[in-house]
Formats: sequence, C-alpha cells, structure tokens
Amino acid sequence: MSIVNALTMNSNRKIKINFSGGNLSSDSGMLLIHEFAEKLGLEAILEKDFSTDDNGKRKHTDSKNAMQKIYQLIAGYFQDDDSDELISDPIFTTILNKKSLASQPTISRFNNRCDEICLYQFELIHQKLRNRIYSWKKPEFLLFDIDSSLFATYGSQEGSSFNAHYHGYGYHPLLAYDGTTGDLLSAKLRSGNCYTSKDTTSFLEPLLDEFSTNYSDIPLFMRGDSGFADVMIYEKLESNGVSYAIRMKENPRLRKAADFIEEELFQKTAYNKTDHAVSYGEFLYKADSWLYPRRVICKIEKPIEQMTHLYTFIVTNMESSPEELINFYHKRGSMENFIRESKYGFNMASMSSKNMIINANKLQINMLAYNLFNWFRRLVLPKSFEKLQADTIRIKLLKIASKLVDSARYMIFKLCSHCPYKKEFIETLDNIFKLKQLR
Repeated sequence: MSIVNALTMNSNRKIKINFSGGNLSSDSGMLLIHEFAEKLGLEAILEKDFSTDDNGKRKHTDSKNAMQKIYQLIAGYFQDDDSDELISDPIFTTILNKKSLASQPTISRFNNRCDEICLYQFELIHQKLRNRIYSWKKPEFLLFDIDSSLFATYGSQEGSSFNAHYHGYGYHPLLAYDGTTGDLLSAKLRSGNCYTSKDTTSFLEPLLDEFSTNYSDIPLFMRGDSGFADVMIYEKLESNGVSYAIRMKENPRLRKAADFIEEELFQKTAYNKTDHAVSYGEFLYKADSWLYPRRVICKIEKPIEQMTHLYTFIVTNMESSPEELINFYHKRGSMENFIRESKYGFNMASMSSKNMIINANKLQINMLAYNLFNWFRRLVLPKSFEKLQADTIRIKLLKIASKLVDSARYMIFKLCSHCPYKKEFIETLDNIFKLKQLR
C-alpha cells in the first residue's frame, strides 16, 4: 500500500499507518514450542499411531490436523474459526510445513470423523509421550491427584445432564493429574449425572497397568476427596501397591470412634474458648461394606472465636503420623489450579459438538496441548518462568512479533529488536538443544 493510501491519525497528523509491512506474525514464540515438540517426536507419533475412519486421500492429513489444533490451543486460538484467520500466518504455516492451514470446515470435518477407536489411539499416544518425557526426567514418585469437574453444555447435547453438586448442566469428567508436576495423566468424559466415583476403578486401571509394567520402581500415591471414598477403589489401590489418602464423609459412627480425640480437644480448650485449637488422632474403622478394618486419620479443629468443632476423616494405608497425613492430603488443593488452567488456559471444558464421542476426542486433543505446554514449561523454560501461568507465558514468550524474510537458502524470522524477553527466549532454545535426542 502506498503512502497515498495510508491511514492518518487525527491525534498526530505525522503518524501514517499502512498494511505493507511484509510477512508478519505475532506468534513467533511458537517456534520454541515446535522445536520442543519435534525433539519429543510428537508429530511422528501422531503420524504412526493416529488416524480417523477416512477412506479418501486428503490434502490435510489427520496427524497434521491434530497438530494444527494442538498448536492453535497452545497459542490461545481456541475456536475452529480461528483456522481461517491463521490460514496464511507465516509462523503456523512454517511449523506445520504447509503452504496454508486447514480451514474451519476441514477442522470441523476432522473432529466429526473421530470415533471410539480414536480414543484408544489417544490412550496409546499419551503413554508413548509419557515414556519419552520420563526418559528425560523420571519422577522419584508419582502422585495421582484424582477429581471430577463440570464441563458446561448448552442445548441438547448427548450425555449432558443436570449435576446437583455443581448446580449446572453439562458433563462430569474424571481427571487424574500428577500432583507434583501438574501433568494430566488421564481424562475421561462422562455423563453429567454420574456420581463422582463412578467408573473410577476402570479409569485407573490403564494407568496402574502402565506404571506397574513400565515404571515398577516408581512409588505410587493417590489422593482423593470424599467423592472417591469407595471400598472398590481402596481394594483396587491396595492390590496394585498404591499408597493412598482419601477423605471420608463425616458420619455419627466416625464421630463416635473419634470421641477420645475430641476429649483431648476439650481439655486443650478448657480455659481458652477463643483461640484456635486442633487435635489429631487415629483409629481402626470397619464400614459395613468393608471386609476388614482400615486405618482412619482424624483431625478435629476448633476455629478461632468459635465454639463449633470441625472434623476431617481420612482413610489411608500409609504409615506417616496423623498430622503429616492431614498436611499431605490438604496439599491436593493445588489440583484446583491444574483444573482451572486446563479448562480456561486450554479451552478443555468447551464441548461444542452434539455427539459425546466427538467431544471426548476433542478432550484428548486438548489434553495433548495442555501436557505439551506443561512439559515445555517444566523441562526447558528458565527458572523464572516455571511457576508462571499459561496466559502469562503466552504474553511474555509466545506472543512476540516477527517478520519473515525468505532468501534462496533460508527462512529468516526477524523478531522485534526491543523484545523484553530476548534472554529467556535464547535460554529456552538452548535448553531444548540440550535435551537428549530420542530414538
């Protein structure tokens, strides 16, 4: 556009604007994500292990469509319509090695082809990627933090139902995170009216089999709230050597069994009814459905300036002291941050299809995007960036402007000269180079 066609600002007539700046992109940091994904071998795994029921030869392959969705989610482009806006973006076309991106109709058709077989494929892909990540940095122990959430739905979507706990309509998925790293280990979409613990044993089984087979030297732990206080879950964990701490719902039998702990609290507060006070203890307890007694940890607390007592009961097969186990259990609060970032940082809760299987497959793609970013964050980002939320990292490191200059031999992306995080960008790239090459 010539200067004649430039836009002029009324605030300052010397300022001119046109759209002839060249091949520009605002997502240059995605080059780092791509470099990391290539080192991990994500696209090669998708090409080998993922395909839809597609008989035709298509310009945009299933693996490329999946990678496009993953990259768009990481960059913060959550809607299929965003594909049309990015169709010629120099960064996205470069990292996907395509002249143009798949359009919204192509992405939507890809989503609609995903079926139950694809869900099994994704499970295998998650396992292969986890194996590669652990070859770089194997955990000393694994902590399953398990929970459920509400994925809101609108209209007549298959499997959508009212959930009384969340007071809303939607799906009620099961989610299992590693409580120490934030990795999303497994995610399963369920109907909205499912009780919290429904299908938990079958949900855990592939994870338990994977870790007992491939990582038998890694100690396994699990935490769960009272929704998972189910004897079938206890037995499943015990038979697989998993140490667990699961909260139990308060009931008269448990309170009666904890009378001696409450008596100790009464003695502590006999002459001071104002300050905070707490007592810990333990006892063996056998519910009617249990074959044998289990260890139950109890905390009874008197809040400051209150006369009431608050009870916490946790069933466990661990040997730590009651106070240590209570603290161990309460640290699962960090899982709420993992769920929040998954839902709002990677659009995981967006269930746009009427078909539940299609939504379940979209959840798996969102899970891949979340995990790829989380591995990137904890394995290669500078220390100062490791604790930052996804949106903050996007703004600081991914949303960097650049201009593509094509030469006969190279594609040169010229990033902005005054990039405030140039040092962190270079350090991240260097950390990716240092990762062991995987076969």
